[in-house]
Amino acid sequence: MGKLRIVLEMIKIEHTLFALPFALMGALLAARGLPDGRTLFWILVAMVGARSAAMAFNRLVDRDYDAKNPRTASRALPAGLVSVGFVKGFTALTSLLLVVAAWQLNPLALALSPVALGVVFLYSYTKRFTHWCHAFLGLALAVAPVGAWVAVRGDLTLVPLALGAAVVCWLVGFDTIYALQDAEFDRGAGLHSLPVRFGARTALAIGRASHALMIVLLLALGRLAGLHGWYFTGVALAAALIAAEHALISPTDLKRLNIAFFNVNIAVSSGLLLFTALDLWLSAG
Repeated sequence: MGKLRIVLEMIKIEHTLFALPFALMGALLAARGLPDGRTLFWILVAMVGARSAAMAFNRLVDRDYDAKNPRTASRALPAGLVSVGFVKGFTALTSLLLVVAAWQLNPLALALSPVALGVVFLYSYTKRFTHWCHAFLGLALAVAPVGAWVAVRGDLTLVPLALGAAVVCWLVGFDTIYALQDAEFDRGAGLHSLPVRFGARTALAIGRASHALMIVLLLALGRLAGLHGWYFTGVALAAALIAAEHALISPTDLKRLNIAFFNVNIAVSSGLLLFTALDLWLSAG
């Protein structure tokens, strides 16, 4: 049980709450309601596999930086709580879990599973060469709703792509806020981020613009998917929550960063899922 707790902490299992609602939202939109139990099960397995592999791989490639950063020095690898060999094996097994789940879903899901792994693994290197690493993290998270749509429908249309694009913009917005706490360390270590490149004030302005684009894309998604009033109510509430998120943070005051990063964004993704499900259920009835 002690080892399990260490592994769950290593992959930040609680952060699954960011991506899971959007994955389920993609599945609901594809099925125009709740998918069958078998499909839903393998979607969840695929997501657990992909996310666990991505987080473990990130811990592997960032372990030297994590050891030097006071905020991350207590993580499992730099603290010696797990071995490099163990994390490599965990990454391989969870990657295989994604591929097996995709194989159980449909041929397109299986064909795209290596692409999904490539995307989520690529993010771990992006802080080394681009200030727009946040967009790559968004792309990695967008794999979840797009993949869920493919799992249900076996095709790709503008609907999942619009949802995926909204997720990318959402991530750019809130990951820029999260990156503020490491800006000084990243600058000294030669790593990249929007706060490192532009400073806190401009980075926050870029984050606000990205979140505004997210709302535009969600409105477009509603039109493309033929959704109704309850969905658009959820989008309005998401916009209000995001506005509150930015009000909690200033370039000189990061005391409420964890509330802005974690609590608010879980409410955004969960709320959008709830109102999408309600809209589809009421329109079907």
